[in-house]
Amino acid sequence: MSELDDFLTKTLARQVEAEEALHNGDVTPRMAMWSTSDPVTLFGAFGPCNSGWDEVSRTFRWVASRFSNCTAYSFDLVAAGVSGDLAYTVGYERSSLSADGGPVEPNTLRVTHVYRRENGEWKIVHRHGDHPPIDQSPPAEASTT
Repeated sequence: MSELDDFLTKTLARQVEAEEALHNGDVTPRMAMWSTSDPVTLFGAFGPCNSGWDEVSRTFRWVASRFSNCTAYSFDLVAAGVSGDLAYTVGYERSSLSADGGPVEPNTLRVTHVYRRENGEWKIVHRHGDHPPIDQSPPAEASTT
């Protein structure tokens, strides 16, 4: 098994479980996936950039407190790589959940994660999540004249 295959098999399975838990209001598994050693950063879909474990973990607790009743969660991997003690994933998170006690609604985020190997375990050190644009068609080719 290649290093990338090993990373994806072990790390993504844990991460999907952690995200399902977060989408049901349980922040604990997500916190366990993250490094508590700075630098850690978060560009979340719900707010400003967070830097440092104190800010990032506070945001995670706040997000988990808003979510409940997750009826579906999946992660569609687009790309991934491993180089030394750093790795990344890019993909789409698709979920159906209740936010702030409202009705269950579908949600899709584009997400990028950066991981750092710490004491033999992959830990997330950066997440960027945003909503995909409505129009995802490629841009028109620019005129060269």
